[in-house]
Amino acid sequence: MVHLLSKQTAMLTAKPPPSCSVFLFIIVLCILGFYTLHYPHSTPSSSTLRNALRFHQNFLSSATNYTMAAYLRALTLHPHLAGTKPSLETIHYVETHFKDLGLDTHTVQYKTLLSYPVHASVSAHFSDGRYVELPLIELPDQAAQGVVQPYHAYSPSGSAYAKAVFVNYGRDEDYRRLGVLGVKVTGCVVIARKGGLPRSAVVQRAEANGALAVLLYTEGDKFRKGFERGTVMTGMGDPLSPGWAGVDGGESLDLEDSEVLKRFPKIPSMPLSAEAAEIILGSLGDAQVPPEWRNTLRSKVDHVGPGPTMVNFTYEGERKLATIHNVFAVIRGLEEPDRYVLLGNHRDAWTYGAVDPNSGTAALLDIARRFSLMMHLGWSPRRTIILCSWDAEEFGMIGSTEWVEQNLVNLGSKAVAYLNVDCAVQGPGFFPGATPQLDNLLFEVTKKVKDPDSEALTLYQKWTATNPDVSIQRLGRTDSDFAPFVQHAGVPSIDIYYGRDFPVYHTAFDSYEWMTKYGDPLFQRHVAVAGVWGLLALHLADDSILPFNYLSYADQLKEGYKDLSNNLLDGTVTLHPLVTSIQEFAFAAKGAEMEAKKLREQETVSDLITLKKRALNDRLMLAERGFLDADGLPGKKWFKHLVYGPPSDHESKLQMFPGICDAFLLARRMSERRGQAAIQHEIWRVARAIQRAASVLGGELP
Repeated sequence: MVHLLSKQTAMLTAKPPPSCSVFLFIIVLCILGFYTLHYPHSTPSSSTLRNALRFHQNFLSSATNYTMAAYLRALTLHPHLAGTKPSLETIHYVETHFKDLGLDTHTVQYKTLLSYPVHASVSAHFSDGRYVELPLIELPDQAAQGVVQPYHAYSPSGSAYAKAVFVNYGRDEDYRRLGVLGVKVTGCVVIARKGGLPRSAVVQRAEANGALAVLLYTEGDKFRKGFERGTVMTGMGDPLSPGWAGVDGGESLDLEDSEVLKRFPKIPSMPLSAEAAEIILGSLGDAQVPPEWRNTLRSKVDHVGPGPTMVNFTYEGERKLATIHNVFAVIRGLEEPDRYVLLGNHRDAWTYGAVDPNSGTAALLDIARRFSLMMHLGWSPRRTIILCSWDAEEFGMIGSTEWVEQNLVNLGSKAVAYLNVDCAVQGPGFFPGATPQLDNLLFEVTKKVKDPDSEALTLYQKWTATNPDVSIQRLGRTDSDFAPFVQHAGVPSIDIYYGRDFPVYHTAFDSYEWMTKYGDPLFQRHVAVAGVWGLLALHLADDSILPFNYLSYADQLKEGYKDLSNNLLDGTVTLHPLVTSIQEFAFAAKGAEMEAKKLREQETVSDLITLKKRALNDRLMLAERGFLDADGLPGKKWFKHLVYGPPSDHESKLQMFPGICDAFLLARRMSERRGQAAIQHEIWRVARAIQRAASVLGGELP
């Protein structure tokens, strides 16, 4: 099989002499012209469907776990942190792979502000006079292998010598619980466990409560020596070019600009291993750990402090401009080249990145290989497919955000959908996320892919058997590259991965060896993710009518309204504008679905039918943009989507309408009258956004 694939690849990359190519091209044009002039437009839908199914089957049958394993092995030979010299080899590997397949390949570069460690040390000083220098390495030859020392990107440099205090997850409710116990963290070094909040929010809350520094550790039964690296910057993209692309020679803010500084924490922080954290936590005194914390603790912690153990903490880092590289492969659409279906995965990693992100990169490379084979067999997509390999995602979705900002108008008018895969394989279980109009497509595609962990079940059968509610996550998070597409550009999107919460996340143990021993020894889950990812793209690129169903979106909006009504509404404001707008949206969604059904039933294709399909597809594609608002979320203008986005309250259980949720929080700091007015204004803003989307979907001017 491997030799056959190599031979096919060689055939794909072989090029005829220029004169021969021109001659053949002229003949093809003449034949196409003859058929266009002399034959009526009658393409039976059954024939088109059979042809599509044939290529879908070709795509699935050309999968091999061997090639997927080979790609992952090559991608993880060395660490490849964004902006460093070793990352250039990974960039070259992806670019060469696309080019060798004969795909139209190019690279886009940006100058962005990244962050690296210079020096760090942490020691524990006990009440009996002993002190222990805590180990900050994971592997004996870590430096020689090029593994960056544990650090938090964009943490300020600083030092502290102070009592240690345990703050559980570092949430507001945890600080309130400590307050009840009489524990103050002012002037202390806080130790928090990962789990309840984003990294940046843990540091923000510690800073707000008067802490001098933060040590953040991840609990676990295995790989207890691992340090979870990560960014503590808030917001998305390059901090020096907020809202525009950081192109070389373009506008760039100064490092001391207030817009830049507000995205960085003011107190230093760094990760600890569970093993190192326990050295401190086991020696704390004073108040006892609250029972509700103890029930979920994996580590032995009896007291929260402060002290008597003192922590001596020092971190020195540097922020510097670095060049990052996004790599693209373009498969031009035959009939609608100006409509784009995008598949994206980031390539950069904190260390070796076998799971995060290169399990996804391996799947992207294999999809490219299979699409190239299909092209050799005569396939060309109806719409243009773009394979995107992003850089610097780990620093705050920088590569994808800069590109989206640079291409915002084109994406707004031409992007059909964005399909994201980050950590393709973390372990068992299928976990998809999507904007709701793509739910039904997810269901249909997973019915065609074999479940990697069962003998005779499809992925859909296994997924629904273990998840009776068929939960699909929504994309209001900001933890992967779908965020700029959904929340800034309003592009319908999907995010898929296998497994959840793997124990070597962002550590030096995220290696090829871990994947072959624990994550996916036979690489069957890799094959399944690539199968779903590729089939989603084929449907979106080839179906004559886009497989969007906005009835599902209408149902989700209704659920969001119910959640608001049950959790936030106190009788002082009215949700009636939401009710009316959701009804309008549901009516428009039903009309679009009926129109799509009629057009799919057409037996023949005429110019008029083609135009009708194009017009409907545009409405289906653009409706998501209606949820955008130029003013963005309150205090977070970059986030334009009023239905899905990050709320200020990271502990909120609500998945929709972040602006309304934020307004309720802000209202607590206002007079009753002003607070009610602020909440009602956000409700109206969301209602207008839903009405805009309904208007686009309906296709008529009011």
